[in-house]
Amino acid sequence: MKVHGPESFERAVRRGRVQWLEHADLRYERVTDDLPGLPRGTVRLAGRVIRGYPHIGRVYSLAAGVQRQFGGPFWAEEKINGYNVRICRIQGRDLALTRGGFVCPFTTDRLPDLVDTAILDSDPELVLCAEVAGPENPYLEGHPPFVAEDVQLFVFDLMRKDRSGFVDLEEKYDLAARWGLPQVPVYGRFGPADTRGLEGALARVEARGGEGLVFKADQVRVKYVTGAAALDDIRTHVWNLMELPPEYFVQRVLRLGLFLDEHGRIHEPGAREALGAAFLDGLAAMLEHYRAQGRVGRLFGCRLRERAAAEALIEHLQHAAGHVQIRTRSLLHRNGWWHLEFERIYPVINGILHEALRGGVVVD
Repeated sequence: MKVHGPESFERAVRRGRVQWLEHADLRYERVTDDLPGLPRGTVRLAGRVIRGYPHIGRVYSLAAGVQRQFGGPFWAEEKINGYNVRICRIQGRDLALTRGGFVCPFTTDRLPDLVDTAILDSDPELVLCAEVAGPENPYLEGHPPFVAEDVQLFVFDLMRKDRSGFVDLEEKYDLAARWGLPQVPVYGRFGPADTRGLEGALARVEARGGEGLVFKADQVRVKYVTGAAALDDIRTHVWNLMELPPEYFVQRVLRLGLFLDEHGRIHEPGAREALGAAFLDGLAAMLEHYRAQGRVGRLFGCRLRERAAAEALIEHLQHAAGHVQIRTRSLLHRNGWWHLEFERIYPVINGILHEALRGGVVVD
């Protein structure tokens, strides 16, 4: 791992790519754009640099992709459909940072329920990289079917403060087992030519409704997702059709086509219908919702330990929402939890439907 301390962060400051933020009584800085050697979301807190989690490349072909990207054995781990956090200990408190470099009020509040951070007592230099997933998360509309309620946390990498790169995989697995960290499912170690073994691992992921696999060796990380994951993305996000760039849907159609082609399914009965259904079922549900509610919006619900964390979460969501509107529906204390409900409202599609369904003219 290379040293990645305050000097490189100061270069980002000089380029005007750093934003000052506050969380409770803690002031911190986040890098707002990708820079050479310094990913967006890198954070400096109390003089310590927590490197942003890098973008992970994607292969569209399982067999050809691993043979080209890996010259030797690699590990296969499940890709979890959730949101990315980095967990670190700063000035005696445990914090969860979002992919973009914000302190996450929700995950920070819920850490005692999600992961035992005793490992940071032993080694406070560690940073836990994890995915949080489940139906009661405040960020994503989808979730894996094997998380039936609330949220769960899955550790998938370890880093260290002031350094770039990851803790070696063998050390990561050893530390995770020794400290009982909740890990992403690990499907084994493979060689680049072990196509049959990889197909078997992928079949197991698909059978449990998983999103795909991440292949890892040394500092290399490559992901591969299933066709079903592409369909789920389309079905879920068609409600947000006018807020997302067209490439979002085009890329998923391409991923689906290449996945089905590689695995000999592109001509199977129902393959074409599944793609059309992903779009049209999502649109039909959106129109039904609009007619019932008078607007297109997604309802989210999550539980928190502290009321202040719920209020901070709403403020954080409103800050990051862009054109999407965040409307609090309720914040109630019951059974020892603060239960927050809020709605994400999509103004562009609402404006179009308002005109289109009452006979107005829409210029496109």
